[in-house]
Amino acid sequence: MEEMINVYLFGKKYSVPASKTIMEAMEYAGYQLVRGCGCRNGFCGACATIYRIKGENQLHGCLACSTKVEDNMYVATLPFFPLEKKIYNINEIKPTEQIMMQLYPEIYSCVGCNACTKACTQSLKVMQYIAYAQRGEYEKCAEESFDCVMCGVCSSRCPAGISHPQVALLARRLTGKYIKPEAEHLTTRVNAIANGEFDDAMADIMAKPIDELKEMYNTRVIEK
Repeated sequence: MEEMINVYLFGKKYSVPASKTIMEAMEYAGYQLVRGCGCRNGFCGACATIYRIKGENQLHGCLACSTKVEDNMYVATLPFFPLEKKIYNINEIKPTEQIMMQLYPEIYSCVGCNACTKACTQSLKVMQYIAYAQRGEYEKCAEESFDCVMCGVCSSRCPAGISHPQVALLARRLTGKYIKPEAEHLTTRVNAIANGEFDDAMADIMAKPIDELKEMYNTRVIEK
């Protein structure tokens, strides 16, 4: 028999297998996660979760899909965090320091508390990439924030109200549009798709049953 532990989901106690992730434990307890989360037909980063262990005062931020349950864990998932997303046309802005000041001026109110880095579910150096954005070093900001999944836990702990994921996304877009050299092989492939060269292959894939698609995915050749 597998070891069972106690977890508290939204204030209610459940006994679940110790090997489960928080997401799997929620499903084991009867919750149906049918949309929203990336591995449940939604967006990666949508399973942002706050938890604490009984007897401890510290709150932990995590992603429910990749964090194992612990005995006497109290869990509360976060609703969509209202990150401030400015509207802009990437073709009309340039990678100047002034553009960050215009769109996300709150980054210059950073108090250096590092709460964002401590809260990051991906262990990113969030305060560091915000510092890069402040100085207009967008390529460095893009590199440092590359693994961000936009969960927003960092912003939920920020006293300055910075929308860190949106700042990082702007830096990556500016880097890809203006700073990095054009990926010619990607441009060639996009043009081939637009010209219909893969229409028959896509139609063939769309016609396959789900079990065959799963087998194709699981046995695919992964480039090193």
